[in-house]
Amino acid sequence: MPIRLKKLIGTILLVALVIIYALIASAVAVTRLAEYGAPAHFLFFLFSGLLWVLPAMGIIKWLILEPPPKG
Repeated sequence: MPIRLKKLIGTILLVALVIIYALIASAVAVTRLAEYGAPAHFLFFLFSGLLWVLPAMGIIKWLILEPPPKG
């Protein structure tokens, strides 16, 4: 796969991941955290704010993998 195409796909995947993850995390926060206090909100947003990094790391790792040598 050409590197430019790989970077384009990776960029689109990362942007889509962030948008979808933010929408899901916000929906969960609105529906589940309404009756809880500030400490629960803080912990939820701390955890959910760090959790998106795991799938993003997988996408970035795929982006930096070198293609196998031909020959």
